[in-house]
Formats: sequence, structure tokens, C-alpha cells
Amino acid sequence: MDLACVTIGRNEGERLERCLRSLVDRAQLVVYVDSNSTDGSVELARRLGAEVVELDMSIPFTAARARNAGFQRVVERTPDVGRVQFVDGDCEVVDGWLETAARVLDEQPDVAIVCGRRRERHPEASVYNRLCDIEWDTPIGEAEACGGDFMVRRQVMQDVGGLNPELIAGEEPEFCLRVRREGWKVLRIDHEMTLHDAAMTTAGQWWKRAVRWGHACAEGAHMYGDAEERFWVQEARRAVIWGGVVPAVALGAAVPSLGASLLLLGGYPLTAARQFRRNRQSGLSTSDAALWAASCTLQRFPEFQGLMRFHLGRWAGQRSEIIEYKG
Repeated sequence: MDLACVTIGRNEGERLERCLRSLVDRAQLVVYVDSNSTDGSVELARRLGAEVVELDMSIPFTAARARNAGFQRVVERTPDVGRVQFVDGDCEVVDGWLETAARVLDEQPDVAIVCGRRRERHPEASVYNRLCDIEWDTPIGEAEACGGDFMVRRQVMQDVGGLNPELIAGEEPEFCLRVRREGWKVLRIDHEMTLHDAAMTTAGQWWKRAVRWGHACAEGAHMYGDAEERFWVQEARRAVIWGGVVPAVALGAAVPSLGASLLLLGGYPLTAARQFRRNRQSGLSTSDAALWAASCTLQRFPEFQGLMRFHLGRWAGQRSEIIEYKG
């Protein structure tokens, strides 16, 4: 097949083995980009037939930088390849996905990026894994963005300059924005794509992941907030209002207002109730609708932390460091 694959990872262990086995012998080239693994990932990848790129970790790491490095190796080794599948090292590509996605790009010349349904491998392992599985279930059709697993036309990726290696999070939506600005479409199809293994079992991991999302929203809004797309402005504004302003005013004014300001905190259950109703209307079960509503409401606090982390670092002239929730 006219296809190359790029996967990135660090210390993914058996997850990486599943990932690579789902790719080898199905593409002209499989490239694995390693970021200083200590669990034998490099040797495993080579043994399975993948080309290995070992990142120079003296340069600050980002997933975007790793994907770009893998793509560059693809261009060097297979300069005429037409399509590239990107997949995270903790994901396994589902049988039939590569052929289906390639066919979509062949049949729809205005589509540059195609993605499908990512599912969580063990949603029953924890409420946090379950939240990931709900999050992955996004609408089918023309989309504004994709996640870390997607197939892209090689020439389009070259034309837009790849992913932004400076971004510590949210690099795929920003990439998709630039692709769409060139007149291309991003398409999500109703087809199983990958099985993801979040391995997220603690509230601390959930919090860090939400902090990372808040950082991404803040940076995206800072970069493109004044543009026509108003990129992530609404998301950043929600984090500011519900993660920062409302609790600050409610608690800060409690004494002078004789407790009246605490009524503002009633906005949280009202917001959760509205989200729950939307969730049920979209087809989620009662338990999943309640879980997602609670998460969407509570995560405004870590999102605000991530937003402030970005802006404080920007004002101080400091480069943001990667925010990891695994390991």
C-alpha cells in the first residue's frame, strides 16, 4: 500500500509491541520515534522491523517534535509515499483501518486528513479510563481537528510545515487549523481506528491531563484568538470564568456580602445539570452522562491552572515544559 506509518513513544512496553505489530507488513515503512526509553523499546522496535529514530533529549521534548522527526525520516526513506498514518505508541491500529482511510483519501480529493473512532482498551478499569472513552466518541463528518491518530496526505503535511514543535499540547488541532486554512478538509469517519490504553487510574493523573488541556486552550487562544476562527477562545474563557473568577468572587466577597456571594457557587450544579441533559440527548447512558457532566464541571479548576501556567510562563519569558500524566 502507498503508505508509511509513524508512531511515537517512551517506555510503552507491551503497548508499543501491540502498536507496532498492528502496523508492520501493512505499510512501505514503519518509523518508531523514541524519546529516551529505558525499557528496551528501541530494541523491540528494531526487532519487529521498524525504523527507529532516537530523539536528542537535550532539546526540549514535545510530541509534535517527535512526530515531525518521524515524518522527516519517512520523507528521507520513501520520498514518493502519498499517505502517512500517525499513531501514538499506546494505541493499536484496528484491522481494516489503514485500508479504509487510504480509500477515503483516494476517493475524496478535497480531504487532507482522515481519522476514525478511537476507543479505550480498558474503560472498565477506572472512571478516568471511562472518561477517556467517552471523550473519544466525537461526531462523524467534517471536523475541525483530529487527535494523535490520523492519516494525512504526505504532500499536505510538507506544504504546511508539519506540526508546531513548540506546542506542549494541542498540537494536532493547531495543525488541522493550518491545513483547513489552505482549503483542505479534515474528516472523521464512522469506522473503528485505534484501541488506546490510557492507564489512567488516579485523580492526580486526571488533574494533570486537564491542566495540560487548559494550557493548550490558553496557548491556542493566544496564537489565534484574534483570527476569524476565534480558536479556543470560548474554551479558554470558560476556564477563566468557572475555574478562576467565580470561585474567587464567591469566596472573596463572602464576608462583605454576608454570604450572599456564595450563591454564585450554585452555578456549578446548574452547569452540570445542563451538561447532563445534553449528554442524555446525545445518547449517553444515565451513568455515563452523569460522569461526563461531573468531569466537565470539575475540570475547569485544573484547566484554569493550566491557563495560568501558560500565561505566567509567557510573561516571564520561560518555555513551557511538557505536562505528562503517565508514569
